[in-house]
Amino acid sequence: MAEFTRRQLLAAGAGVSALTLLPSCSKSAEEKPDEKKVEVFSWWSGPGEGEGLEALITEFKSKNPGVEFTNAAVAGGSGTQARQVLASRLLGKQPPDSYQLHAGLEAADDIKADRLEDITYLYDANGWKSKFPAGLVDKLSIGGKIYAVPVNIHRSNLMWFVPSKLQEWGITPAKTYSELLTQAAALKAKNVSILSVGATWTQLHLLENVLLGELGTDKYNGLWDGKTDWKGAEVVAALETFKKILSFSSVGTDDWQPTLDKVLAGSAAYHVMGDWAAGYLQGPKALKYKTGYDVLASPGSTGVYNFLADSFTLPKGAPHKTYAEAWLKVCASAEGQDMFNPKKGSVPARLDSDKTKYKDYLEWALKEWQNPSTKVVGSVVHGVVANNAFKAEVEKAYGVFVQDKDSAKFAGAVATAYGANK
Repeated sequence: MAEFTRRQLLAAGAGVSALTLLPSCSKSAEEKPDEKKVEVFSWWSGPGEGEGLEALITEFKSKNPGVEFTNAAVAGGSGTQARQVLASRLLGKQPPDSYQLHAGLEAADDIKADRLEDITYLYDANGWKSKFPAGLVDKLSIGGKIYAVPVNIHRSNLMWFVPSKLQEWGITPAKTYSELLTQAAALKAKNVSILSVGATWTQLHLLENVLLGELGTDKYNGLWDGKTDWKGAEVVAALETFKKILSFSSVGTDDWQPTLDKVLAGSAAYHVMGDWAAGYLQGPKALKYKTGYDVLASPGSTGVYNFLADSFTLPKGAPHKTYAEAWLKVCASAEGQDMFNPKKGSVPARLDSDKTKYKDYLEWALKEWQNPSTKVVGSVVHGVVANNAFKAEVEKAYGVFVQDKDSAKFAGAVATAYGANK
């Protein structure tokens, strides 16, 4: 994926490649058109996420009175656990009526395995193509067909902190990872960790943004399109920086919410996480932007939007297709997105949103996203730039890296995996 600006994303996007999953021999679910029901599968169950989903459900019910809504959310940040459950259902030919995925290569397997309906007809019938950035629509497509509806735009490369805590410790937000490491040494004497880091996916989330901050956008993008050598000296050096950061961090196994709580409690200075954290901080935690919490681009990535987009699909064999389509219409609507995103901590995928509904952090985020000079890159952890097979190999190599701390070996393993899965 080449470097591209916000304006270029509006104009065009990269195509989607695909892999094949083994088909199942199980009997498929039968469509039940007379039942006024719909089952929606997602991983939005935690604080901040759950409130956003409930807002969408409320909008759906107001537009579809009398329809029984089954919220089939499976807990686990970034969908790690949910995708395992979903894979079993799809292999068993027992799909929900709609399920969540990230825009980009994450959908490639299901498209190739013929598990998703082409919903271009919904885009044509409702005039949606002109309502979303063309490049974003392209990332939901393969072979000229569109397979999902985006409900938001998230930003991965953000660093969260409590202003009063930094003031107490006599530091200002680190602008580079070198500066971060300098602060880490000083904070260690105060028994404060430089970062709070949680479950494996949150460590990989941090890793992609260390690579972004250390390599810059061109070389970061090159990691996913073959133009940057994973085994090169700059990449290995960035991995060494990541390793040093972890050594000064509080590393646990919790999901992102309790990991972020460590920053609020003052046992860690920063947390690198996507902007869904804003929904959690302003909602369940009831904190005020700029006083109770603050956020900046993660070190080395000012002016860059490492993006992902949550989206919903229409699976083949959906038991209640009529109401699955109704769900997708709510997800695509301006009203639905403007109800959902302020609670979720994301900005709308639609171009005609009501900007007055986006306050505090989200006001800044929307300006950043719509700034023509903003450079846009894609997240690997959240399914934009890596197909599932390559992502799985990165995770496998990382598991070894956690044990042996060998940056060159990790880089070599990822390089080999890229060659096998490109």
